[in-house]
Amino acid sequence: MSVIHVDSFNFEEVVLKSEKTVLIDFWATWCGPCRMIAPIIEEIAAEHPEYAVCKIDVDKAGELAKQFGITNIPTLIVMKNGETVNKSVGVIPKEKILKLLEA
Repeated sequence: MSVIHVDSFNFEEVVLKSEKTVLIDFWATWCGPCRMIAPIIEEIAAEHPEYAVCKIDVDKAGELAKQFGITNIPTLIVMKNGETVNKSVGVIPKEKILKLLEA
């Protein structure tokens, strides 16, 4: 499965109504650390179809970034049943991202 690009128009359907655990990567095109973590996010999406892996561009979906209190990027948020269950700020290795998803 590939990464799903989410904005305010599809957020409810893709994230809140998902039956899967959802990993959201809040990022921006100008963010160096975001570009560093992007290949890892892509790998997880390809290797783990049991998760819905999403990216939200904070410049294009500022209202969602505000809703989640995003002040630094990249920020990863894990949601289950429409609720936030885990959060991490900054670049972390793939193993730690997978641990966030397992919680």
